[in-house]
Amino acid sequence: MAHGHNSDEKIVYVGDSRVRAKTSRLTQPDFSAYPGKSEVFIPNFLLKEWMVAVVVLVGILVLVMTEAAPLGYPADPTNTQFIPMPDWYFLFMYQLLKYPYTSDQFVVFGTVIVPGIMFGGLIIAPFLDTGKERRFYRRPIATTLMVLTLVACTYLTVVSWTHYEHELKEKNIIPEHIKREEEMHAAKSAGLPAPSTKKTATAVAIVAADDPGAEIYKKATCVTCHGAELKGIPASGIPALRGVGDKHNQEAILGIIKKGVGNMGAQYDDNIKKGLTEADITKLAEWLSKQKS
Repeated sequence: MAHGHNSDEKIVYVGDSRVRAKTSRLTQPDFSAYPGKSEVFIPNFLLKEWMVAVVVLVGILVLVMTEAAPLGYPADPTNTQFIPMPDWYFLFMYQLLKYPYTSDQFVVFGTVIVPGIMFGGLIIAPFLDTGKERRFYRRPIATTLMVLTLVACTYLTVVSWTHYEHELKEKNIIPEHIKREEEMHAAKSAGLPAPSTKKTATAVAIVAADDPGAEIYKKATCVTCHGAELKGIPASGIPALRGVGDKHNQEAILGIIKKGVGNMGAQYDDNIKKGLTEADITKLAEWLSKQKS
């Protein structure tokens, strides 16, 4: 385009014939236009991915079948020598909760706030670090946080496991899964069946059946629900009194008689009305406290 200073001058636009006018939309070349560099996603590419996944799955199944999972004995709440341990990926949190500033009165800080900050940081990390740089050494903040987290988790995990091994050695305890496996191998080598883990229930006998307290029991209101044999009615929520001495001493039993417990109301006044004296009730509580397994 060229023109002079004259406002009445005619403007002439000169076009370039070498520039082609777009008459149709450009079509995306097919994958066949790049032989050896591309392939069909379904089924070619996807089939390869599935084959790799199948190989990995078969490897895991073979490992599971050849190496049995370590199994200990059934849970026993009376076993005070058992040391509970979480799975390996929670050892760092298990160790963290042992410290004074994350336990006791600060347990909320250790169980809610610290994990919330860690997992919350993972969620908002993409929004905080919006840089386009992919090299880790050019992302100092993100890299520093990642390294510190890995070091902390590794340190806490190692310390937790080391403390567990020292505790086993100090108390001379063999872990249950190892002890059970040794017993199974010993029985197998001796040609014996594998030892059973089921506990045989032993009937608890009545202690001091000829005690004067036993005669008082037959006159008391206790016999109405708990029965003459002290077996109770477990199906109806009435516990047996055999072995009650394992849970309560004489003072505790006397307190239950006077104040009641659970669905059972106070029985002291009712027993007085039946002709028992305070000395009789004390003797009854003493006899019940002797009922131990």
